[in-house]
Amino acid sequence: MGKNYTNGCVNIGDTEMYYAAFGTGRKNLVVLPGLSDGLATVKGKARILSLPYKKHLNDYRVYMFSRKNKMPEGYTIEEMADDQVKVMKELGIKRASVCGVSQGGMIAQCIAIHHPEVVEKLILAVTTPYANDVARDAVSGWIEMAERGDHKTLMVDTADKMYSEKYLAKNRKYFPLVAKFTKPSSYERFFRNANAILKFDVRDKLYKITAPTYIIAGEDDKTVGNDAPGELSEGIAGSELYVYSGLGHGTFEEAKDFYDRIFEYCDRK
Repeated sequence: MGKNYTNGCVNIGDTEMYYAAFGTGRKNLVVLPGLSDGLATVKGKARILSLPYKKHLNDYRVYMFSRKNKMPEGYTIEEMADDQVKVMKELGIKRASVCGVSQGGMIAQCIAIHHPEVVEKLILAVTTPYANDVARDAVSGWIEMAERGDHKTLMVDTADKMYSEKYLAKNRKYFPLVAKFTKPSSYERFFRNANAILKFDVRDKLYKITAPTYIIAGEDDKTVGNDAPGELSEGIAGSELYVYSGLGHGTFEEAKDFYDRIFEYCDRK
């Protein structure tokens, strides 16, 4: 089965953007990760990141992008989207299905709004069209924890707001251990990403999204709230919504058929 792993880097302005790519297919899927990208990029991780996609790599070339390395103060979600499209075009990706998870879904919305020509299909997973009260409380709390340098609490609180009770009961004991090995040397990148979320609001622009759109959510999302998927669905004409029962913001990790759903949608005529 073809994998063709690539750990790449593209120059953009005065900085670079890392990406990981895998698969030998003719169809392109661009994947944009969430706020965790503010703590660790995709650099050098093509093999491990490819694992959930392995059944589909004969048909697809999957690209996972980090935000660019140096982000200016006040960097917005819209600017992230513009930079993402520049890098896609630099790599020769003229058109692709675009899947955004959480904050990545916010960037994906802006790509579909401002650069519709590059979006074949749009998949929005566990995301929101604006920084609602639930998202604002979660992200503001994480910013405060990072400002204190309390990485253990940051990791534990993130997990509590992501996973189902069943998952937490099984894995909660490991989160403090994980925190020991994941603390970044600086939180500046995290702050730039997090503050961009707090300013995000495209509710009045959702009507501009014309790409076929699939919205995936969990029914108990403690990070972006439970109203967000319905607001996206109502705002994007013709969109399709699927909500996982019993899951929350970590649906993309917990639902065994999450990736199969994405590719089934991308493969529809």
